[in-house]
Amino acid sequence: MARSRSAAGRVRAPRARGRDRHGRGLRSSVTGPHLPILRGRIDVFETAVADTAEYLRGQWPELEAVSFEVAGLPRTVSGPAVDRWTVLPRENRIILYRLPIERMSKLHINDEAHQRMLIEGCVLRAVGELLGRDPWDLAPDRYRHP
Repeated sequence: MARSRSAAGRVRAPRARGRDRHGRGLRSSVTGPHLPILRGRIDVFETAVADTAEYLRGQWPELEAVSFEVAGLPRTVSGPAVDRWTVLPRENRIILYRLPIERMSKLHINDEAHQRMLIEGCVLRAVGELLGRDPWDLAPDRYRHP
């Protein structure tokens, strides 16, 4: 039986690994080479925690040995409330829980600036708990209005 001309003249190239299904090669990032890489919620949260921790380390030398960690959720829930952070003074650790801070806090304006202030406030309260000080005395110049 004779084949049609189009089927007989077609040569299939072997599939190479690492290519997508039409042989076009790997795709580039969504933003392209000229735009900044998109930041996700996790990146924004971790950056806000790191920036606030570095600021506080500059103000309070006793925080140099303290490690600030970010976790999604606490392992256990004690009581009706969900912890936003855990302070472990013997281990010099502060663990901040991203999901309870982001989702269970009620912001009157839900924008990036207010979310960052919420995260900074949680870091300040956790450090205040660790040091036994009022959280707002830890960074008095940072939140003073001109």
